[in-house]
Amino acid sequence: MAIEGKDEKYSGRIRLGMVGGGSGAFIGGVHRIAARLDDHYTLVAGALSSTPEKALASGKELGLDPERTYGSYEEMAEKEAAREDGIEAVAIVTPNHMHFGPAKAFLEKGIHVICDKPVTSNLEDAKALKAIADKANALFILTHNYTGYPMIRQARAMVANGDLGDIRLIHAEYPQDWLTEPVERQGSKQAEWRTDPKRSGAGGALGDIGTHALNLALFVSGASVESLAADLDSFVEGRQLDDNAHVMLRFKEKNGVRPKGMLWASQVAPGFENGLKIRVCGTKGGIEWVQEHPNILWFTPFGQPKQMLTRNGAGALPESTRVSRIPAGHPEGYLEGFANIYSEAALAIKAYRDGREAPDVIYPTIEDGVIGLAFVEACVESAKKDGAWVKPNV
Repeated sequence: MAIEGKDEKYSGRIRLGMVGGGSGAFIGGVHRIAARLDDHYTLVAGALSSTPEKALASGKELGLDPERTYGSYEEMAEKEAAREDGIEAVAIVTPNHMHFGPAKAFLEKGIHVICDKPVTSNLEDAKALKAIADKANALFILTHNYTGYPMIRQARAMVANGDLGDIRLIHAEYPQDWLTEPVERQGSKQAEWRTDPKRSGAGGALGDIGTHALNLALFVSGASVESLAADLDSFVEGRQLDDNAHVMLRFKEKNGVRPKGMLWASQVAPGFENGLKIRVCGTKGGIEWVQEHPNILWFTPFGQPKQMLTRNGAGALPESTRVSRIPAGHPEGYLEGFANIYSEAALAIKAYRDGREAPDVIYPTIEDGVIGLAFVEACVESAKKDGAWVKPNV
């Protein structure tokens, strides 16, 4: 799960490489912005496309040295590891099926890996990659970016501090509407690979955004899934993967209480853009956070009026304020949350570089990735058994 230690600033930018994320790739641009925002990284190398010509053109657009713009990740790992000024970390921003190979190659060269989620396209590869990461002389960071939002850190701290009492209910949802029509057959590259089981894996909406909802629920609540029952649909005719998922959740017992929950992930829900939401309720109160209004956390102590807590506002906890950049009232959101993961990772990488004690940072790890893939595969198994209860094979 998340790694934590002692906070300390270190100087010297991290030399960063990137696999994938070439021209027209949305998530590659997001990762580059996140890496630049707090000035911890310098992008110096890349294998930005699966074809050498496109890779070279993308590298030129980004101002990379042509000699460090590679035609394959294998070449990049080999040559960068041999350079005295080679990359220290690599961002992997390819489709899901292309996470395992690059991550393995760079980890085995002692190069830190910052990988987009889900960690791989299937649970078998995720577990194999975890075994490699556990032995590697390098860190593995998974960019479940919503865990970087200040008010999510606030919510996590409040649960840990006992403000909600013993947790009873955990609800998460992530509805979108962009796949309401078969856009994968209408030229959308983002939709093409996300709806292709060979590239995306066994989960469609489940793997793409359901894993985000689950990760956030577990991150905030501190709970672990014991079993689940899933109902998956492919509403769009001809679509090979789910575009809507309803999941019932049973969590492991804690303090004599066995929490229950629900998760809804949909990409065919008109009226919803990025409606990620989490609710956690305990014996003393409840909280609610909505990603489209990320600077607000609603807290309701039982029997008292609802309270609106704001980022860097009154009642903000240190866990929240340490990842906030600007005064209350100025909004921070998606890019800043993503950047917080990169910045937390940078502090850990710089400490690793200097042989120092790990700083007080929190970021998702390979273990979170395995949990996400176990969730996807358990949901698929449950749905095939008409919603039977299944235990994730973590």
